[in-house]
Amino acid sequence: MDNRNLILAIVLSVAILLGFETLFPSAPPQPANVATTTGQPSPDAPPSTAPQMPAAPQSTAQPGVAPMSDVPVVDATQSIEQILGQGARVSITSPSVTGSIALKGGRIDDLILNGYNETLDKDSAKIRLLKPRGTEDAYYAEYGWVGQNVKLPGNDTVWSADKGVLSPAAPVTLSWDNGQGLIFKRIIEIDKDFMFTITQRVENHSAQPVTLSPYGLVTRWGTPQGSGLYILHEGPLGVFDGTLKEVGYDDVQSDGEMKIPTTGGWLGFTDKYWLTALIPDQAKAVNTRMLYSKSGVIEKYQSDFAGQQMDVQPGASAENTSRFFAGAKRVTLLDSYAENLGIVNFDLAVDFGMFYFLTKPIFYGLHYLHGVLGNFGIAILLLTVAIKAVLFPLANKSYVAMSKMKKLQPEIKKLQERFKEDKMRLNQEMMALYKKEKANPAAGCLPILVQIPIFFALYKVLLVTIEMRHAPFFGWIQDLSAKDPASVWTLFGLVDWNYLAYIPGPIDIGIWPIIMGFTMWLQQRLNPQPTDPVQAKVFMYLPFIFTFLLASFSAGLVIYWAWNNTLSILQQWLIMRRMGVKVGD
Repeated sequence: MDNRNLILAIVLSVAILLGFETLFPSAPPQPANVATTTGQPSPDAPPSTAPQMPAAPQSTAQPGVAPMSDVPVVDATQSIEQILGQGARVSITSPSVTGSIALKGGRIDDLILNGYNETLDKDSAKIRLLKPRGTEDAYYAEYGWVGQNVKLPGNDTVWSADKGVLSPAAPVTLSWDNGQGLIFKRIIEIDKDFMFTITQRVENHSAQPVTLSPYGLVTRWGTPQGSGLYILHEGPLGVFDGTLKEVGYDDVQSDGEMKIPTTGGWLGFTDKYWLTALIPDQAKAVNTRMLYSKSGVIEKYQSDFAGQQMDVQPGASAENTSRFFAGAKRVTLLDSYAENLGIVNFDLAVDFGMFYFLTKPIFYGLHYLHGVLGNFGIAILLLTVAIKAVLFPLANKSYVAMSKMKKLQPEIKKLQERFKEDKMRLNQEMMALYKKEKANPAAGCLPILVQIPIFFALYKVLLVTIEMRHAPFFGWIQDLSAKDPASVWTLFGLVDWNYLAYIPGPIDIGIWPIIMGFTMWLQQRLNPQPTDPVQAKVFMYLPFIFTFLLASFSAGLVIYWAWNNTLSILQQWLIMRRMGVKVGD
């Protein structure tokens, strides 16, 4: 019975680490060829309207049937710059983004995030989030109207603009006259961060009333590779009637079309750090869809919404306002949008996971400390001290109990020698000894069991929050969200060679995992040793096992683990010294 619960706790820790980093393989690649069902909706088609599916936004489209895209794929040898130069555009200039809007189709299809580089190299390219049609991985947003028996703006409509540059201080109005008495206007605004506000207006100067429904869509071509982590959602998602729904790309492929009516909410696509989200009027009912189709070799995914039908009488006008987010998933920014714009559960775009109640407070604790200290690594160290202080009463009792167990080791060995042929009597005598000395063999498990959700919550913070991306510590650790780059195979950076071509990833170990393994071994020296030889060998190998397991984890997490072990060693050593227990026996 010795240390059974303690072994169970450590096995559980190993299972968690293995489960999320080793046992689960990377997400399988999406199939290259998926048959397209006849009549399947196209991601380039406008969405359905409430209460039933209307005709597409072209007067020649069949009622209730969305048209397939009639825009040909541009020669793949053309660069993005060449494609962007093929038509008139409105430039986008703001502190956070740079890009342009295509006047042909009125698409928001060119967006670069100014504050984010592709790599740690400050001279590397900025992150390009949105890309125009004609690129292999096109990614863009469109807005418009759907209705029947009326000429509406579509993919090839060329809009006129009142300005050549969109900025936070200067909204842009796009206009188009259908030649039949309807004038369409689209007022586009952008704030200093990543939020667009789109107001669609139609003026009826004809003699007949028209019935129209506004829509918005975001489309991406090709199946993104993603990070391959099962604990991180990347793909279509949204909040519908207050409930988060995450959908895999393979699920959309299987279903072809998912219809979800909702009041308010939002929907779009999420990557690890980036998000596009359509945000309809939060007080109005809309129909939303998630779609998949295939045109030749191009796979297309779309998220869209359609508002309620609006009757526009002769001489009258109607308008609809919605928003479009395209940018980095900064937690504080998403929270501010949720609060100031009333966007329900917008912070859930960041995948904080099942320990949300721990993960988000830990993030805000780190964020606050970073604001004071200016370094997320130091913030992690200081937050660890704060967590240890909160858990001190529990940990103190556990370490006292372990110190008692270590003090009883000589007596336990005597009992083992005396009753080595009678296991039942040995267990009875050991339990009597524990009761007499008021020692609890299972008390040492408590710090480990409590630490597991905290460990996982911090892991999620380091994994999913963009604030940790490229956040430096000191020395060679310039990205706390990435693994320790100082590999033993390069003599910790002294030798420069392409070792990854020859060395398997699981044995690519950096300095901090080795430090963590050493602190774990040192902590074991302070704990009572298992009386069973097999258990003792298992414990002896655990520091080495964890060293290899954590080698691929983010440096910030490994630093936390090593620092937490160091604090635990100090606390346990002081308790053992106070109780007169010899260290190292």
